[in-house]
Amino acid sequence: MFPIRRNRRLRTSEAIRSLVRETYITPNDFLVPLFVVEGNGVKEEIASMPNYYRFSLDLLKDEVKTLWSLGLKSVLLFVKVDDKLKDNKGTEALNPNGLMQRAIQTVKAVCPDMLVMTDVALDPFSSYGHDGIVENGKIINDATVEVLAEMSISHAEAGANFVAPSDMMDGRILGIREALDQSNLIDVGIMSYSAKYASAFYGPFRDALDSAPVDMVDVPKDKKTYQMDFANREEALRETEMDINEGADIVMVKPGLCYLDIVRDIKNNFDVPLAVYQVSGEYAMLKAAAEKGWLDHDAVMLEQVTSIKRAGADIIASYFAKDVVKLIQ
Repeated sequence: MFPIRRNRRLRTSEAIRSLVRETYITPNDFLVPLFVVEGNGVKEEIASMPNYYRFSLDLLKDEVKTLWSLGLKSVLLFVKVDDKLKDNKGTEALNPNGLMQRAIQTVKAVCPDMLVMTDVALDPFSSYGHDGIVENGKIINDATVEVLAEMSISHAEAGANFVAPSDMMDGRILGIREALDQSNLIDVGIMSYSAKYASAFYGPFRDALDSAPVDMVDVPKDKKTYQMDFANREEALRETEMDINEGADIVMVKPGLCYLDIVRDIKNNFDVPLAVYQVSGEYAMLKAAAEKGWLDHDAVMLEQVTSIKRAGADIIASYFAKDVVKLIQ
């Protein structure tokens, strides 16, 4: 006997598929990462991230205006600083006239309503390429947290709406929250990279910022002593709960596609906004496959970001943001 219920009736045309579709992508879903460099008239394509660029501050203005015109209302800033400004303690990160601080001010000047989030970690400023201070072959946790708190205050005073600590030091959310509050910056939010894994997908990003760990004696060769083991699942819940208890307003899972089980776990267990970072390696793989003609770029791109949202993401940090928005519009 044939079934009375035939699920294929709801798939017979685009009209009915659209009507019953469960997950939609809009410009409001996206946080746009932006890479900033010194200079004038600089728009450098990142070799391992085709069609993605580093901008000098003058051209950053144009990019921000373009994003806003597309309905993209939130950016996440990263800076590439000159090697001569780097040291073990990230001193340049605290410069009130540093590149990050000027980038924040630039975005706010050209588009005051743009939501500005900032990367808080030492690796772009570290002579060793690590997210923390290096001593005797180890990454020192508590001294690093003190610097991260100072960085956060500096970013907030420059005009950042949210700081986004990406370092994975223990206790840094509480340290940053207390520092912001004590500086009367109570309205500045924290988006914590709560479940950031020690992933091989970050390579192109480190090219973009020249922030890979250096190959030196007595310096850790990777970030596995502070970023999470990619084999672990329950640990992500512990990390996320701790960050929420310490004052995180938004939590994040990074990377994206290989960690959608973690995204769903966190969504099911915690009632806070959840961000997912679709990282540089995910971007680069699709670009490379599409260039070879092996994949339909736009179709796969849209499927990927939809899967991230379907898994539970409220916010998607993605290098595809502009392309997706242009496609869906």
